[in-house]
Amino acid sequence: MSNWTVIPLAFLLLADADIPRANSLRPAEKPSISFRSDEEIPLFPNTGNSSDNTQSQEKSTGTSRNAPLQESSKLSLIRFVSGEFAKAVKALPAGKQGIIVYVGKPLNTELLDRAVATHGAAVNTGDNVQITKLEFRDHQIVVDLNGGGRGKHHWRDHLQIGIGGGYPTMRSTSTQEGGPPGLQPGMGSTIFLEWNKSVPDMSPADLKQLLSPFLNFEKERSASVHWVDTLPPEMKKAIQERRPVVGMDREELIAAMGKPDHKVRERDAEGNDIEDWIYGQPPSKTVFVRFTGDHVTSIKQFPQ
Repeated sequence: MSNWTVIPLAFLLLADADIPRANSLRPAEKPSISFRSDEEIPLFPNTGNSSDNTQSQEKSTGTSRNAPLQESSKLSLIRFVSGEFAKAVKALPAGKQGIIVYVGKPLNTELLDRAVATHGAAVNTGDNVQITKLEFRDHQIVVDLNGGGRGKHHWRDHLQIGIGGGYPTMRSTSTQEGGPPGLQPGMGSTIFLEWNKSVPDMSPADLKQLLSPFLNFEKERSASVHWVDTLPPEMKKAIQERRPVVGMDREELIAAMGKPDHKVRERDAEGNDIEDWIYGQPPSKTVFVRFTGDHVTSIKQFPQ
């Protein structure tokens, strides 16, 4: 019985092979892909695009880094660089001409040695120095060390009128503005950092790096650390924790909280001068610090 079933099926299969265009009813086979023997097959076809994206990101990042020096950055440089102590790596010349450093170019040691030989050394190698002033110009940052080499004169300091018998006489005198002992203006040295373009935005660490050929900050304690160490323990702890405390003066509060967003001055009912320093802006967290005279007398925070 099974043999009779197999034989008709075999005839049907043979007949199907002879039907015209029967193969057209079958699905077409996928064409095989052939490669030339010398053709390279990329394993990661998107690598080129990703590198282009990376380069574009680096380019955009570089553009932001080349932005002009911001006002907020100037405040940071003054706060964290001006007043800092360092050890001199090279001798630096006296005089108002100082030494000009072209940022991005090798230091001209021959020119530096010539300036020291001509004007004398205001700072010798190994001396402890202090950055006493930072001045920001369009294309320069001027750094004064130990009072700088630029003495400050006023035209009226050169005139002295003597009144006596006969006609008044005029004599020329020269006086300079006072400064900390040993750090008189004109008795130190000045470094001119020159960019030949707008000064780029930078951090305090960036500025210290630019000054590293002349000054070593690593083994010197920060000027702010010297000052904080002289404060009472409760004030020192509050500054480290960045919080205001009743009894602080303005300098201590700035060290703890920074400069306020707003200041309001007025007089109370008793005629005392009061000043409110406001940190933040409602409805966000806002801290009101009140000075009566020179010290903090009350602190309020909203919301509680």
